Amino acid sequence: MSWFDTTLFWADFPAGTPPGVLLDRPTNPGFFKSKSDYVKKPIPKKGLEKLWKKMLTFNNFVWMQMNTYGGVMDRIPANATAFPHRKGNLFTVGYSTVWSDANGTETSLRMMNELYKVAEPYVSSNPREAFFNYRDIDIGSNPSDETNVDEAMIYGTKYFLGNLKRLMQVKAKYDPENFFKNEQSIPPVPIM
Repeated sequence: MSWFDTTLFWADFPAGTPPGVLLDRPTNPGFFKSKSDYVKKPIPKKGLEKLWKKMLTFNNFVWMQMNTYGGVMDRIPANATAFPHRKGNLFTVGYSTVWSDANGTETSLRMMNELYKVAEPYVSSNPREAFFNYRDIDIGSNPSDETNVDEAMIYGTKYFLGNLKRLMQVKAKYDPENFFKNEQSIPPVPIM
């Protein structure tokens, strides 16, 4: 599937929609939340059955997407790039939910957290790793305009594992004033 086709798919356009529709800058009003996990060992049949049964109770409001890893990715050491989740991972799981009415927020988030909890025995642990592109403030954040190093260690370790300290040193070198920051920023720490 081409990039255009996947973009149209995730924006809920019907198959065959011409890519030119994206020039209109369509927006999907509503709310969205995602979470992620990494799987290092095959999920047993019993575990898959638990996940599917839980998902069937949600009437399509929460879903999972599994993206396989391995192959050439398995040859790249965790410390070769900022992205450490290559070697040793079978796949990543993305959990998603979308709702259109603010009154559905509590229910949608509860359902997602229930599915995330069912998956817990079958995914990475210590830390429970996460994919940075599915930013999830549930795993830690800095709500103020500052970046607290202790808090950043919590979410940063899940996103970057052993690469976090090196990334903090790079941030200190190139953005020592922490101009580029968000609620899950890497803090500029020159010496660790």
